[in-house]
Amino acid sequence: MTKLRIAVIGCGSIAKHRHLVEHANNPNVDIVAVCDIVEERAQAAAEQYGAVAYTDYEELLATENIDAVSVCLPNYLHAPVSIAALNAGCHVLCEKPMATSREEADQMIEAAKKNGKKLMIAHNQRFVSSHQKAKELIENGDAGKIYSFRTTFGHGGPENWSADGANSWFFNKEQAFIGAMGDLGVHKADLIRYVLNDEFVEVAAFVETAAKENTDVDDQAVVILKSARGVIGTLTASWAFNAKEDNSTVIYGEKAILRLEDDPDYSLIVEYTNGEVVKYKLSGIQSNEEGGQTTTHVIDHFIDSILNDTEPLINGEEGKKSLEVILAALESAEKKSIVG
Repeated sequence: MTKLRIAVIGCGSIAKHRHLVEHANNPNVDIVAVCDIVEERAQAAAEQYGAVAYTDYEELLATENIDAVSVCLPNYLHAPVSIAALNAGCHVLCEKPMATSREEADQMIEAAKKNGKKLMIAHNQRFVSSHQKAKELIENGDAGKIYSFRTTFGHGGPENWSADGANSWFFNKEQAFIGAMGDLGVHKADLIRYVLNDEFVEVAAFVETAAKENTDVDDQAVVILKSARGVIGTLTASWAFNAKEDNSTVIYGEKAILRLEDDPDYSLIVEYTNGEVVKYKLSGIQSNEEGGQTTTHVIDHFIDSILNDTEPLINGEEGKKSLEVILAALESAEKKSIVG
């Protein structure tokens, strides 16, 4: 079978540690081109993977016969580059958050439909074993009616792992648009929507810049969410968890409490109201902290959706719904009111 011809646009940390590695590990993929405005970065990736290096994504799209691209760029470039790639006839896997506005997200979705191409957003948390198992238990009724949850994603900040460290685009509002909420919070918005199979209808938030200097993007946020089914819970995103990363979720139900990635040894612990405790030792969550991000299943799922002509689990519409939770949180913080 002919391999899919893949280009990776943006050769920073997320490309280096996830997209390039996972594309290279997929037997149905040939990485033929890479692009980064930092020429040395593009050249290094090109040499490692036997690809052609570009510093201009438009030149890459016009020159190479590409089947699909990974868009691994600063947030403000996600929409324009994804749309350009879709219009050039490529399937697109775009990093999160998919866009900086609802309008941009709609334009991406429309471009995918118009060109008959796949658009997938790289929300890797849906593929974590404990998260999938929790979803299954909830759907089977093991937890009974769901009442509440808390979900958290915090670490010491992107300066600890991004390609440009403290000078990273993550701290530049014009390029990032949003800070910890876009980096981490949108992951958890997507996760809790997925696990509960529910949508959020009311959002209230405190969004602050408190831990980082020389930046005007948020680094701390606590969000209160209410779902269509009446489930209420909190979402925390932080770049100030300096000692250790926290990537945990706890779901409180009628029949059980589910603790996801909340224990160092067991990725899922289910505490039933009858006193029974079930501990699941499943494959661990992917973490920047450990540098082990080569089995997220995101790239494999994307490639499979192209080869089998199936809809990706996190398509443009799904990516937009998770983005809208974060946009509502920003609006709530700004207006100091509940957004519904």
